[in-house]
This record gives sequence, structure tokens and C-alpha cells, in this order.
Amino acid sequence: LFPARPLLPLPVLQAAHCQMIKDLSACLLGQNLRVDCRYENKTDNPLTYEFSITKDNRKHVIHSTISVSENIYRSRANVTMHKNLVCLYLQSFTTSDEGIYMCELKATNDYTGNQIKNITVIKDKLEKCAGFSLLIQNTSWLLLLLLSLPLLQAVDFVSL
Repeated sequence: LFPARPLLPLPVLQAAHCQMIKDLSACLLGQNLRVDCRYENKTDNPLTYEFSITKDNRKHVIHSTISVSENIYRSRANVTMHKNLVCLYLQSFTTSDEGIYMCELKATNDYTGNQIKNITVIKDKLEKCAGFSLLIQNTSWLLLLLLSLPLLQAVDFVSL
């Protein structure tokens, strides 16, 4: 009755997590708060992020490429991205900035949804950030390399 039509293959959308948050930690860097969001990346797709805080049962966006940051945090917040690490720096951290901090990551074309992790931040319970990361934050890479050369030579000498 009807002419036979060839079957066309239907594209199958692969739903695999492109990135996964492995760890969320917070520490004090002088008077500033640093929140480290470590993740495992399985794609080269661009990554979007959002750092927010929940306090008094309200979510406040601190820094984001997903939505608009709130004015109260805009001038105090800074984000750096390294390999498998997104760092939020919040200047002049006080007890009024305490709350539940959330890191949300999404890779472009990842249809499985956003990865979210949160951490409760209380100023008196925060540890100081490790000295090495302090050095990275405040020192040029060349100076850091020069300072680490004798250490690298000593390690090489010991392994002989």
C-alpha cells in the first residue's frame, strides 16, 4: 500500500558526566576567604561556575559565569581557574560572611545537569591556607621557579 521508506538512524544523546566535583574546602588567606572547588574534568568543553552562599535561608550569588553576582560581593570577590581547580577569593572576610558556601560547575553540552557541592564556613573554625598557595597567590611564577630550584636540586641529589 505505502512505498517502503528506508529507516534513518536516530542520533543518540550520550549523557555522561563531563566533570565531577571531588572536593570543596575553605581556608583563611590573611583577612580573605579562599574556597577551593576541585573537580575531575573529562572533557575540553568550556566550564561555567557559580559560587554562592546561603544564609538566613536565602541564596546569594557571590561570583558566577552562570548568573549575575550580587552587588554586595561583586567588588570583593575574585575567581581563578587552574587545572581541575576553581578558587573563590573573598576579600575582607568577616563573621557576617559566614554561611553555607556552594560551588556549582557545568560543562558546556553536558546534559546531565550541574555538579554541586557545599561547605559550611564559620570564621573561628577556618584554618589558615597552606604557605605554598600563599606564595603562589602573591609571587610571580618566575620568582617561584627560582626559589624552588635549590630545592629541586637537593631532591635530585638525595635520589642519587
